[in-house]
Amino acid sequence: MPAHESPELVGLFTAYTAGPASIGAHLREGAARARASDPLLVVTGADMALYPGDGRSPTVLGFRLSTRGFKELAAISHLGPALASLAELRRQEPDGIWRDDAERLLEHVRRSRGANSTALWREQIAAPAYRGREEAIATMVDYACDLTERFLLRAVAEPTHLTHQSLRENYLEDGDSPDLPVSFNRIMVATFFLVGMDNSHRLIAWCDGQGIDWSRAMVIIAGQQGRPTAGVTWRTSSVASGVLAASRHKLPLSRLYMAPHAPVFATPVDGDLSEVVALEPVMRQLWAGTRATVELGASMFAGYPAFSPGDEHPDQHAEETIDPTNTSDTVITERPWISSPQDWFALVTRLRLVMEDPRQLLSGAVTDYAAQQLVAHDNDPLAITVPGLDDEPYPPLPTQT
Repeated sequence: MPAHESPELVGLFTAYTAGPASIGAHLREGAARARASDPLLVVTGADMALYPGDGRSPTVLGFRLSTRGFKELAAISHLGPALASLAELRRQEPDGIWRDDAERLLEHVRRSRGANSTALWREQIAAPAYRGREEAIATMVDYACDLTERFLLRAVAEPTHLTHQSLRENYLEDGDSPDLPVSFNRIMVATFFLVGMDNSHRLIAWCDGQGIDWSRAMVIIAGQQGRPTAGVTWRTSSVASGVLAASRHKLPLSRLYMAPHAPVFATPVDGDLSEVVALEPVMRQLWAGTRATVELGASMFAGYPAFSPGDEHPDQHAEETIDPTNTSDTVITERPWISSPQDWFALVTRLRLVMEDPRQLLSGAVTDYAAQQLVAHDNDPLAITVPGLDDEPYPPLPTQT
């Protein structure tokens, strides 16, 4: 039997909250009109659009899946979780599907190693942020593939070698073995950093070129960011960290809204911005309506404690610090502060955090640090250190014919 609803009380409910003629709708519309001249920055999982205001045409920057080298570097960074997944599959079912998966991964690793070269990174992928580091990246990728191939070959020949402990000791962690001059943990940090550095470099340059008045900017991080549970707060969103850095922390945190359920536009094809344009009034009402409701709080409850979104300018005091000499009972709730590119305990701890905390983006482990370093060095990628890539003892890249 359906629940009974009183038409009169339902009508009272809808008078404020539902329909285009409701009081709430009128408040959103009025708030949007009052802010029609303010710049609106909308960021989706793959693109960002700046609406300058007053009906002027938007501009769009693709920053993730369409990024040069993103998938190639992600393929390398994913080798660590791939081997850990194989170890877990074998633990669950020693005679199960893990062997077929391992052999298929081995084939892809070999093909990738054969395709990798300095020329690939310099002439074909050709990401501006990687300029000057192409040979170093190719060398790292070759070493990563070689290290992974050797581990997989032994795992297939000696299944008892495929354990989580063996993976840590012979692949992931730093040690004294000459067969492991660079641990894969460092490679994962390097690949995540490179992706974050490229995204942040282009985002900073693009925002600088738009002349955004950050004190008036309306910013919405919309839709899904990475895995379904990730990036729903400003502290767990690498995109939010990048936007804050691009503003040189002039954007008040109270003007940045995370809207995981908001509608998004598809990546424009062939310069067609019609879908982006059509979404502007929806997004202006979303931001302005949210803001209008927030501002009602001060007028309705004056004299009571006010809400604050927290630290306006994230820094070392806003993030956790950890003691590497005492970790037996250590539990952290936020990404630890990175004191330098050689702070490997904090860097690798971040790798664990983004794996275990479903709010985090895996690729966001060090994006905020990359963005901070770029801002501190005038957005020059060659002026900063890429941990796990620069100054590491990778074997020379084999000569290719």
